[in-house]
Amino acid sequence: MLSYRHAFHAGNHADVLKHCVLRLVLEYMLQKDKPFSYIDTHAGAGLYSLEEGYAAQNAEHNQGIDKLIAADNLPPPLAEYVTQILAYSNNGTRLYPGSPLIAQDLLRADDRMRLFELHPTDLELLLDNFRGQGKQVKIEKANGFAGIKACLPPPSRRAVVLIDPPYEDKQDYQYVVDCVQDSLNRFATGTYMVWYPLLQRPEPQEMVRNLKKLNTENWLNVTMTIESPSSDGYGMYGSGVYIINPPWTLPETLKTIMPVMTQLLGLDEAAHYALDYQIA
Repeated sequence: MLSYRHAFHAGNHADVLKHCVLRLVLEYMLQKDKPFSYIDTHAGAGLYSLEEGYAAQNAEHNQGIDKLIAADNLPPPLAEYVTQILAYSNNGTRLYPGSPLIAQDLLRADDRMRLFELHPTDLELLLDNFRGQGKQVKIEKANGFAGIKACLPPPSRRAVVLIDPPYEDKQDYQYVVDCVQDSLNRFATGTYMVWYPLLQRPEPQEMVRNLKKLNTENWLNVTMTIESPSSDGYGMYGSGVYIINPPWTLPETLKTIMPVMTQLLGLDEAAHYALDYQIA
C-alpha cells in the first residue's frame, strides 16, 4: 500500500512533537566528538510546501507549527525548533522540513545519514532535496523495516534510528516491534525512536506494550493528546514517541516543554500530555 503522503500532514501537531523530540535526541548525540549515524526508515519527501499542493488542502499546520511561530517566550528547545523551521521560508514561500532535513541541519561533516523511502514520487522528491550532499547521505528505495538490517551496527557504533511508518497497514504496528527487536539484536546500544498515532483502536497501545516487553533497561514514552476522541471513533486525537535508550537528560527537558506545547496545540479540555520512562 503506497497511498499515504505525509505532505497532507506537514507541520501538524504530530510533526511538532516528533521533530522537537528528534532535535533533543540529536543534540545530545552531538555532545560527544565521536561521529554517529542517523537512520530514517520511512523518510518521506524531506521538504513540503505549506502554501500549495497536499499540505494546503487540509492546512493542518495551522493547528501545529503555526501556533508555535505565533507564540511568545517559548522555552529554548521550542524556540530553537521554530527558528530552524522559519529558516526554510523566504520571499513569502513557506516550506516545512521533514525529519531528514531536521536531522541534516544538525549533523556534522563526519556524521552519516541513511534514508529509506518506498513511495516512488516521494523518493524522487527526496533525491532532489538531497542532491549534491555527497557521501554523507545515502538514499535507498526500500522499505526501511528491511533496509535497516544492513545498517546495523554502524561503523561508529553510535546511531539514532527514527521508525515512522504511515500505519496505513495495520500490520505496521507489529512490523515496528519486529524491526526494533531485530535491530536490538544487531545493535543493542542504538537509540531507537518510534513515532505512533493515538487512535480509538487497540493497535497503537498494544504496540507500546509489546515494545516494553522487549525488556530494555532504558526507555521513554511521551504522548500528547490535543482533543477529545471523536464521537464517530475515527481520526487521530494525538500522537506519541517511544524511545529505547533515550538521553538521560530527556525526561527533565520534556517536563519543561511539554506543558507549553500541549497548551499551545490543545483544542479542548481533554488536551494533556503523559510522560513515562525508565532510565537506569
